Amino acid sequence: MKLIIHAVNIHAGGGKVLLLALLNALPNNVAVVATLDARLEFSSEPLDNVVVFRVAPTIGERFSAEKKLAQLTQPDDLVLCFGNLPPLFKLLGHVVVFVQNRYLIDGVSLSQFSWKSRLRLHFERLWLECMAHNADEFIVQTPSMYNVLSKSGKARGRQIHILAFNNICQGYRRSLNVPAQKSSVPIFIYVASGEPHKNHRNLITAWCLLAQDGVFPTLKLTLSLDANQELCGWLKSQIYSFQLKIDNLGVLSHAEVLSLYTTAQALIFPSTFESFGLPLIEARQAGLAVLASELDYVRDVVDPEEAFDPVSPISIAQAVKRFMGVGNSPLPLIDARAFLANILKLNI
Repeated sequence: MKLIIHAVNIHAGGGKVLLLALLNALPNNVAVVATLDARLEFSSEPLDNVVVFRVAPTIGERFSAEKKLAQLTQPDDLVLCFGNLPPLFKLLGHVVVFVQNRYLIDGVSLSQFSWKSRLRLHFERLWLECMAHNADEFIVQTPSMYNVLSKSGKARGRQIHILAFNNICQGYRRSLNVPAQKSSVPIFIYVASGEPHKNHRNLITAWCLLAQDGVFPTLKLTLSLDANQELCGWLKSQIYSFQLKIDNLGVLSHAEVLSLYTTAQALIFPSTFESFGLPLIEARQAGLAVLASELDYVRDVVDPEEAFDPVSPISIAQAVKRFMGVGNSPLPLIDARAFLANILKLNI
């Protein structure tokens, strides 16, 4: 028996972090074959029992990799498809598919993506739906992902397992042991790429609303300038117009992200949906307070100190105020007599 790890489309983001952790944890008493994206960077040397094939990110190379996977697999082999998609061909071995990309199983709109990204995601949705019969089992990380995959029907009746796989498990807890420390000038971080569901525009708009109320917390982002030119240009204009304390650090290595956690008081996480939400786990491990969307994927893994409606910049801003201990003025209620007095003034 050999273990085959098929991950030809994983080279960045949370998927990369988990894949590298998996590759570093391979047993030395089992023969392993790994088909990996040519763009994936990792420093550790493969073990003697591991054979690695690199696959370029082209249609031809990907198709060749699928044929090679079918040729390599024997009846006793275990195949772990780590990149959301089942094999293109029916394999002789036992096939387990690890689904991390919620866009492939959730019917959310893709309209905010570029046409290239929409085309790729539509193609991968179709691949998953049409080739699910080539899988024997599926793995997801949270109950929310289990529910979405199960209700979508895309698992085709195959068993779905929940395995909360993370690269580092020590230090994780749902809640802080002590209440979060209020600070007049806390530093918030949002570790996220610039895809539409990461919801940066509502978050930045919330910072503009805070500025209008005279509240100026610091926010650190990790947006790629090259991949998010329009968003970063808009961010720059908002920083200038409202004198915001927002610092975009650009794309960071995982080691740099872990170091970033030590500089902040809180993680703010306005994403509208996730398959797991790795920064939520890492923030807890770093002892940070968490302000996050009031959504199931968050409650799967943490109990945030503050929660908000992610589609409402006002709700996000109010959560930040609560965390900072900044109060709001009470609504100026009036009685019926005052109400009528004001109405009568309208006719003067």
